[in-house]
Amino acid sequence: MKRLRGALPEPGCLQAWAAETQALAGRWQAARCSGPGRAAAREVRQQQDGFGELLLRMQGLPAALPTLPLELTVLYNSLLFTMGAADSAIKGEAEGIRHGLLRVLEACGACGQDLSTEELWQKVLQEVTAEELQAPLHRLGALQAAWWLAASRLGSTAGLLRLLSSAEDPGRAHCSEGENELLYLLKAWQVPAEGTSLPLVQSTQDLKAILCTTAAFLQGLQELEAGNFPTALSLLQEAAGGFCSKRVLAQIYTCLGCCAQRMGKPQTALQHLKRALQVDFQCLPALSHAAAVYHELGETEAELQALALLYEALEKKHPAAASSSPYFLIRTELLVHTPILASLLRHRHPSEVKYLLAQRCLQDGRVAEAVEHYLDFLALLQEGLQEQVPLDGGSALPRIPEVFLEAASALEQAGRHQDAITVCEEVISRTTDLIPRMLRVEERLEQPECPSPGAEVAGGLLSQKKERLCCLAWRAAGYLHQGWAWARLGESKEAVTQFSRECLEDAVSRSVCLSMSESLLPEVEVLQKIRLLSLIGRGAQFLELGRHKEALLDFQHGLQISPGDPAAASYLVQALWKLNRKQEAAARWQKFSRSCAGEDGQQEGQGRPFPLYLASSLKQATFPHSESLARSIQDYLRNTNWEPSS
Repeated sequence: MKRLRGALPEPGCLQAWAAETQALAGRWQAARCSGPGRAAAREVRQQQDGFGELLLRMQGLPAALPTLPLELTVLYNSLLFTMGAADSAIKGEAEGIRHGLLRVLEACGACGQDLSTEELWQKVLQEVTAEELQAPLHRLGALQAAWWLAASRLGSTAGLLRLLSSAEDPGRAHCSEGENELLYLLKAWQVPAEGTSLPLVQSTQDLKAILCTTAAFLQGLQELEAGNFPTALSLLQEAAGGFCSKRVLAQIYTCLGCCAQRMGKPQTALQHLKRALQVDFQCLPALSHAAAVYHELGETEAELQALALLYEALEKKHPAAASSSPYFLIRTELLVHTPILASLLRHRHPSEVKYLLAQRCLQDGRVAEAVEHYLDFLALLQEGLQEQVPLDGGSALPRIPEVFLEAASALEQAGRHQDAITVCEEVISRTTDLIPRMLRVEERLEQPECPSPGAEVAGGLLSQKKERLCCLAWRAAGYLHQGWAWARLGESKEAVTQFSRECLEDAVSRSVCLSMSESLLPEVEVLQKIRLLSLIGRGAQFLELGRHKEALLDFQHGLQISPGDPAAASYLVQALWKLNRKQEAAARWQKFSRSCAGEDGQQEGQGRPFPLYLASSLKQATFPHSESLARSIQDYLRNTNWEPSS
C-alpha cells in the first residue's frame, strides 16, 4: 500500500483531471442535443482527441486505487467516442478495455498479461472487491459486451454477464427452460447507480437498453438464417419493442416481414413491411420486399405500383433524414452488421427495378408498358450500366443478351417487328465470335460427387461449355425472333431464311450433340426448344408458300425432337391434309386428340420453365386453325364412314 500511495499524483493534478473530465462531458452533452449533423460529428472527433489525451496523461503514471474510478470513467468515455467515431460496424478487439483491466490488477498488486480477455474479466471481477471500482467495472463490462455483440460473440457476452451478475448477487435465480439466456442475463443485470461526480457521455442504463435490442436483433437474424422462423419471429418482435432509432426499427420490421413471408404468411409480411415504411419512408428494401410479396400473391397491379414507387425513390436519391432524437455514440446500427442483414437490406440499383418493371409487364401481357420499360433499360446500358451493377447472384438482372431478347419479344408482340429485328441483330453480332466451330455436349456433364485432383479443371471446362451453349442459344433465339418478325411482316421467304440459319443447319454443322437423358443441362433444353420452334416456324411458312412436302418434313423433324408436341402434331396433320393424305391425317388427328387431354396435360406442368424471351415464340408457334381443321376431319370421317385403326 505504501508503494501505491507514493505513486499517487498531486491532489491538485487529480482535481484538474476531474475538472477537465467535467468540461469535456459538458461540452458533449450540449453538442449531442443538436442532432447527428456535421457539427455533432466534428464534436465527436474533438472529444475523442480530448479524452484520449487526458487518458494518456493519467495512464502515464503507475496505477493507484484512489485514481482508478476517474481513470476508468475517462477510459469509458474515450472508448465511447472511439466507437462512435467509427460510424460503421465495430470491428477488432477492445484493447483499451484490456489495458484498463490490467491497470486495475496492477493497482491491486496482481498481474494478468498472459490471460485471455475472458479470463482477465473473470480474475478482475472475482478478486477486485473495492466498492468504488464496481460501477466503473460494470460500465467497462457494458462496453465489452457491445464489442463482443458486434463480433457476434454471443457466448462470450453471456459469460461476462454471468460474471457481472454473480459479482453483485451470487444467489440470483437462473433463467427458466425455453427462455433466451442472453436476453434474460441482460435484463436481470443491475446497472450500478451513477453519481454526479463522474460524468458519463452515455449512461450505462441507455447502453444496457441498446444491448438488449442488439442481442434480440442479432439472435433473431441468426435464427432466420438457420430457418427457425417461429423463434426468429419472437426475437425480432422483442427487438422491435426495444430501444433503437427509427431507422433500425424500420430494418427490424423489414426482417419481420421477410420472416413472415418465409413462414408462408404473406399478409402478415405485408403488415410488417408497411409498418417499416410508416416508421421510415426511406427504408426502400421494405418496398422492394413488398413488391416481391405482391408478386407471390399474384397481385400484379399492387406489385407494379410498388416497383414504380421504388424506382422513383431510387432515382430521386433523397439525402438521409436527420434524426430528431438525441445522438448516442453507441447505437444498434453499429453493433448489428451480419451478412444476412446486408442481404435483406440490399438496395437495388434503379436499373434493376426498371428491368423488373419491364419483365413483370411482359409477363402480365402489358406489352406497351413493357416495351417502354425495356427501351429505357437498354438506354441505361449505353450509360455503362454493367460497370454500375455487379451481375451476381443477388442481382435481379439476367444476362444482358437475355434482356435484349426479352425486349425483342416485347417489340414483336407490340407489332414493332422491324425494331425487334434490329435488337436481335445486336445479340447475333455480339455472340457470333464467342461460339466455337465444334461443340460437343456429352450425355452427362455433371461434376462428380467426390472431387478428384482434376475436378477443378473439369468444373472449369463444364462452365466453359455451358457458357458457349448459352451463346449458341442466344444467337439461335435471335434468328428465331427475326424469323417470326419477318413472317408477321408478310415476308415468308425472308422468314424461312432466318428460321433456317443458326438454329438449324449451322447448329448441326457445329457438331452439337444433344442427349435426351434426364441429366440434360438447362442450356441444352433451351436450345432444343428453339430448334423445335424454328422447325414449326419454318414449316408454317412453307405451308404459306405452298411447299407442303418441305413443311411436312419440318414437322416430322420437330416431333422427333419433342414427341407429342401439340403444335408440331397439329401442323403435321394440316400438312398431311393439304397433301391430300386425308386418311393418314385423320388417323394422326384422332391419335393426337386422345392423348391431348391425358399425357400432354400432365407434361405441361413438368420440367424447367423456359426463358421469358421465348414466350412470344411459344405463343406464335401455337397452331391457329385447330377448330376448322377438326371440323374438316370430322366431316371427312362422317362422309367416308371410315374408322381409323387404334
